[in-house]
Amino acid sequence: MESADVTNGVCSSESVNGSRDVWSCKDSDSLSADHLVIMLHGILGSSSDWKFGAEQFVKRLPDKVFVHCSERNMSKLTLDGVDVMGERLTKEVLDVIQEKPNLRKISFVAHSVGGLVARYAIGRLYRPPKEEDKEDMSGNGCKEEPRGTIGGLEAMNFITVATPHLGSRGNKQVPFLFGVTAFEKAASCVIHWIFRRTGRHLFLTDDDEGKPPLLKWMLEDHDEFYFMSALRIFKRRVLYSNVGYDHIVGWRTSSIRRDSELPKNTARPVMLIGMKIFQQRMTAHLTS
Repeated sequence: MESADVTNGVCSSESVNGSRDVWSCKDSDSLSADHLVIMLHGILGSSSDWKFGAEQFVKRLPDKVFVHCSERNMSKLTLDGVDVMGERLTKEVLDVIQEKPNLRKISFVAHSVGGLVARYAIGRLYRPPKEEDKEDMSGNGCKEEPRGTIGGLEAMNFITVATPHLGSRGNKQVPFLFGVTAFEKAASCVIHWIFRRTGRHLFLTDDDEGKPPLLKWMLEDHDEFYFMSALRIFKRRVLYSNVGYDHIVGWRTSSIRRDSELPKNTARPVMLIGMKIFQQRMTAHLTS
């Protein structure tokens, strides 16, 4: 470990690679904490971006959560593309789960492009329900469908903060371009010079191996990529969107809404949506 801190009963350690784990210093609490919270930063960010948030989670739920702030995609590594980052995160999450066998639940809290990376990773981490589980439940007369898991853990919360779910292409999707069509078209042509492969994914200009743009491809399951099945099993899916003063990610792309749906009461820019609506809106926006 490179460093270790103890603050108000909260322990935090930073690895040589830069990941940050946060947990309760009280042994009885840390032993009973079975809920893994994965926190992801945005583009050009680092695990320290979520340090304060991670500590607050543990302060409020000391005997329930173990927080891991991701480090596999820090700084310039965030420019390698959503899929490459997603594969790295998949391995990172599995490594954490393997190191802590007492874990039973998992949640994700992600900022900006980290939300897209998390969506990709859960599609890789998803494990369908086993056939024997289906047979047991039907034999017991249980009406509830057996659920898949995320890396073997029960999926609890999937939360994104200012994540461009619809990408950054389109009118006013990147507010600092002022909605000027010429600027927006130019940005889609040159964005890869700045943000490389991730920029192509955000502006839907990627065409790897003849596939549709990655963000469109992630609207459905494909072989071992269970993008929608994975999202569906989370008990809560929450999108936090800034309706103003966010100059990088427009509120429409982060809340999956149309112009006419801007909430009148901007004091509550929070959106909780069901899977059917989520998929319908994603499909409608990305295929139009």
